[in-house]
Order: sequence, then C-alpha cells, then structure tokens
Amino acid sequence: MIRVIVVDDQTLVRQGIRSLLDLTDDIEVVGESDDGMSALAAIEEHAPDVVLLDLRMPRHDGIWVLEALRERADDSPPVLVLTTFDNDTLVLDAMRAGACGYLLKDVTLERLTRAIRVLADGGTLISPSITDRLLRAVHRRRPADDDLPAIQRLTEREVEVLRLVAEGYSNREIAQALFLAEGTVKNHVSTVLLKLGARDRTNAVLRALHASILD
Repeated sequence: MIRVIVVDDQTLVRQGIRSLLDLTDDIEVVGESDDGMSALAAIEEHAPDVVLLDLRMPRHDGIWVLEALRERADDSPPVLVLTTFDNDTLVLDAMRAGACGYLLKDVTLERLTRAIRVLADGGTLISPSITDRLLRAVHRRRPADDDLPAIQRLTEREVEVLRLVAEGYSNREIAQALFLAEGTVKNHVSTVLLKLGARDRTNAVLRALHASILD
C-alpha cells in the first residue's frame, strides 16, 4: 500500500482527492494538512511514501515545504506538486526546490494514480508539456545559472535514459523500454547524475535542459 499525505489549504480539495484515491486498491491517504508547517509535522508523524502538495497556501507555501524537506535527511518522501497554477516560473521553482513531479488539478484519476506510483517507485514525473515549459523558463533564467559546474559529455545511451527519466519512467520501465537489465539502467542513471553534477533525477533533468541536452 502506497501511503500518501495531501497538503492543500482547501478542505473540499483535500476531501475530493481522498475520496478519489479511496477508489484505488494500492493507495491510502494517511494524513492531510492545510499549510506548510502542519505538513512537515504530518510528514514526520506518518512517514508517507508520497506527498501531494499545493503551492499556493497561507503562511508557509509549497515552495517553503519543498525547501524544508530538501534540508532534511535523504529519507524525505518524494513530492508531487498538484496545483491550479499553470505558471512556468512556479514549475521551475518547484522543480529546483526538489519536487519530483508536477500536475495540474484538472488531471484525471488515472494520471494522478500513475504519477503517485511512479514517485513511490523512485521515479520522476515531468511530462513532455511540462518539460517544454521548463526549457523556456530555464532559458529565461540562464544568466543566473552561470555557476553550474562543467557538464561532462553524455553518451547516446545516457541521453536516451535521461529522456525517459524526464518523461517520468521508473528504472524498471526504462529497462523494459530499452531492453536492458534494471541494474544496467541504475548504473546509467548514477553515471548521468555524476556527469551532470546533479543531486537527484529531477535536478539532472533541469541541468540537462540548461545545457540544451534535451532540446
């Protein structure tokens, strides 16, 4: 069972998401929060597998939560941003702060549950449309990012793996798509992170976009 916490300042939204996820057999909502501070407390208490996080909330918002989680130990749960705000800057800020996925609230139940399963399995979920928006936002901010370390050249196979990472594939799904052993995929991902100087998969995608590797 995948344990989920829903963080949103609107009670009706939280209840709606809980009701929808109750229709699944493998996902359970174990907690709810209406702002950033209570979200951290709920995460500490329930140790969820995935956090569904709104960005715009009173007091401490979603970006604050992401940054607070990034400062914690490596056992922090993956975060799926779920918001009504279709904004390039917010997407980029959320990904930079450590979000592993980004969906709008008009998403279907099927898409939402797939995203939760992908994140619980260690993957990321950056759809092609979101990747395009990230690319535009990254290029607009390029002058502020000149301090990125030198990026080593990726092999053709590593770029292929990274593209699938950007599309939200887990290591298992990448292995199936490329007819590779899962261990081989893990090695490729580790090498990509090392070459890009990235701390995680999402950061690797951002750095690759900045370097025009995924253009």
